[in-house]
Amino acid sequence: MYTIGDLSREFGVTLRTLRFYEDKGLLNPKRQGMTRLYNRRDRARLKLVLMGKKVGFSLVEIKEMLDLYDLKDGQETQLRVALDRFQSQIDVLKSQKVDIEQAIDELTRTMDVVSGMLEERTAQTAVAS
Repeated sequence: MYTIGDLSREFGVTLRTLRFYEDKGLLNPKRQGMTRLYNRRDRARLKLVLMGKKVGFSLVEIKEMLDLYDLKDGQETQLRVALDRFQSQIDVLKSQKVDIEQAIDELTRTMDVVSGMLEERTAQTAVAS
């Protein structure tokens, strides 16, 4: 069993984040008085939530995929859905990567132009002095 503080420290998230995930149904700790106690399943789910967020899935999408684990079909449905969603997200990320690379190229070219203009202005100011 893990306390909220244990998971917070291990995964580098705030207590508020863990309570938020609980409110969204992503985690389901047991209660012992006012203390939340998380089991290995909750810890694994938290790890998947954080990985999912890191690669761009919404919390709703993550919850849908996690909820499929509860199906009693030997996880075949969950695995098929996960593969489809992973491939879709890879496609989205690749598209974003292309957009980001283009934006970096454009900004680099613009910086070169502005830098050249600044050098000209500095040189003109030095000559005029």
